[in-house]
Amino acid sequence: MTEYDLPPAARHPYTWGNLETPGHLPEAAVGAMAALGAVPAPGSVAVPDVRVPDRTLPAEAAEDLAKALGAEHVSSAHDVRVEHTRGFSSPDLLKLRAGDASDAPDAVVFPGSHEDVVAVLEICTRHRVAVVPFAGGTSVVGGLTPVRTGFAGVVTLDLRRLDRLVSVDQVSRTAVLEAGLRAVTAERLLAEHGLTLGHFPQSFEMASIGGFAAARSAGQASAGYGRFDDMVVGLTLATPRGTVTLGTAPKSAAGPDLRQLVLGSEGAFGVITSVTVRVRPVPAVRVFEAWNFPSFTEGAAALRTLAQDGPLPTVLRLSDEMETAVNLSDPSAALTSPGSGGCQVITGYEGAEAAVTATRAGVTERFLALGAQSQGTDSGEKWRTGRFRGPYLRDPLLDAGALVETLETVTFWSNLEQLKTAVTEAVSGSLAEQGSPALVMCHISHVYETGASLYFTVVSKQLDDPLAQWAKAKEAANNAIRACGAAISHHHGVGTDHRETLARELGPIAVDMLRAVKAGVDPAGSSTPAS
Repeated sequence: MTEYDLPPAARHPYTWGNLETPGHLPEAAVGAMAALGAVPAPGSVAVPDVRVPDRTLPAEAAEDLAKALGAEHVSSAHDVRVEHTRGFSSPDLLKLRAGDASDAPDAVVFPGSHEDVVAVLEICTRHRVAVVPFAGGTSVVGGLTPVRTGFAGVVTLDLRRLDRLVSVDQVSRTAVLEAGLRAVTAERLLAEHGLTLGHFPQSFEMASIGGFAAARSAGQASAGYGRFDDMVVGLTLATPRGTVTLGTAPKSAAGPDLRQLVLGSEGAFGVITSVTVRVRPVPAVRVFEAWNFPSFTEGAAALRTLAQDGPLPTVLRLSDEMETAVNLSDPSAALTSPGSGGCQVITGYEGAEAAVTATRAGVTERFLALGAQSQGTDSGEKWRTGRFRGPYLRDPLLDAGALVETLETVTFWSNLEQLKTAVTEAVSGSLAEQGSPALVMCHISHVYETGASLYFTVVSKQLDDPLAQWAKAKEAANNAIRACGAAISHHHGVGTDHRETLARELGPIAVDMLRAVKAGVDPAGSSTPAS
């Protein structure tokens, strides 16, 4: 028994977040489930009864790992293996709820330092054991699903012990954070120095600093603070061949910026153990306000105006007609008259009081001139305070027999509406053909001068084989994205779900370039074999 072999009651591998804050479906959502024809799903298999595969990890490898880390930091306990099986996509959760943990690792190791991580990679390479890095475990694209073929076993490398705020440079406004540090804890530690990252994705309560870097995460305040990769000025990478340290200055002309090669690599080139990030003072003022535009087209045009010509709020987000109806707690009406309530825009302002006042006044002037109606700060605050409750709804939705999943992409402004239409029609058409009409909602969550991201949420009834059901819909979405020339992901990453589509997007020469880098840092291919 080790400190990681906790009793099942202490956590639940396939329930989101704090178990003391369970999700409850509002009455309107219950009505929508009935309108979609959803039937309550069978109960989830209890964690002790979930099926895990027989262990294949060579005894010599297990012994070497125990010697390097200490036996108390290596676990093959059933519950620990289940906890580290896959991520939080609906297919991942549906498999676990059905008792299928066939992708579980043979063992989970808990290194306590960068040197420990290097040692684990060296040992696993020597014994031909695949390694899957794990921190928050929030991947929704199959990023934690290993490929066992050709390997003697699979080890998950859990970074939870690398959880320190290492240093703060108040003059340069940078901080060094270890990769296993949870986002919530990072914000608390930085706040003690009067600082913030300003990075708040919806996975905030569960996600980690290393995961943000490895997947090029984007938070709700990206218009003001940038994406996470914009914040990283340095990093340390553990590889099977040793240590790579990057970032001697904010910018450099000394060849290609290898930081950008590692950011978004999802562990394929090694394990990020710490990052040096740009930080900013905790804002003196935060104000959130909601607006309404008559249509998605008009709302998107307004967001483009702000992104290109300013002023730009810290948070800028547009929901389409369908999502607006659902956000206003009327998903049943959204099925019949999705355009009746217009489209909601959320603006958020953070910073010094004078700057917030000036920016808000400028946005108000532009929005009023473009035909928007203010819904006030109460509606804006309601969105802000409910932002992190969304993930808690997926568990009761799955219980209710719903298939609920998300996908996202990004393109140039001139291609945005074509892309939105193509993906919506591809997903809704695929599900309708299978006999499960769907709610397909969309919002713009991140804006740039040249383009914006589109984030889709899909809700339908579960069929007899929901995994195959979603696989067909997701394939249709991927094909639509590529047909429109858009990127397969803006911030969810690649994982296994997008691997083949990414190869089509990049082309064979670029794929060969990435494989050459992989061969250079990990000749045996043991680090993150899923990528």
